[in-house]
Amino acid sequence: MTAGASRIDALLAAARSRLRRLEPVEAARALAEEPGSVLVDIRPAAQRAAEGEIPEAVIVERNVLEWRFDPTSDARLPIATGDDLQVIVICSEGYTSSLAADALRQLGLWRATDVIGGYHAWATAGLPTRGGA
Repeated sequence: MTAGASRIDALLAAARSRLRRLEPVEAARALAEEPGSVLVDIRPAAQRAAEGEIPEAVIVERNVLEWRFDPTSDARLPIATGDDLQVIVICSEGYTSSLAADALRQLGLWRATDVIGGYHAWATAGLPTRGGA
C-alpha cells in the first residue's frame, strides 16, 4: 500500500484494475447495441429521488445486488440467466459501482463493469434522465 493511501483506496484501485470501465456514452452505446447488456442503478431510493433516475435502468439496491444477478441464486432476477450478461452498474459518482461490479465478476459475471463518474457523469453527458430535486 502506498504511504498515505487508505485501505479503501487500495481496495477500489484493485477492483478497478479488474474492470473495463465505461464512460457514460460508451455505456449508453453498449445498452443500445449489445444484446445481453443491462444498466443497473444501485443507488438507494432517497438518492434516486434527490438526483433523478435513468429511465432504462433496472433498480437493484446495493445490499441485494449479488443475489439478484447470481444465475444460481433462488433470489435472482429473470434477466440473470447466465454469466455472459453484461451488467453495467451505476451509482452516484462511480465509486460504489466499481466495488459492486467487481463483486459480480467474482461471482462469474465476467462482463460486469461500471460507469465512470456514475449518475452525475451520465447526466452531465446529456444522456436521458428524469426527475430529481
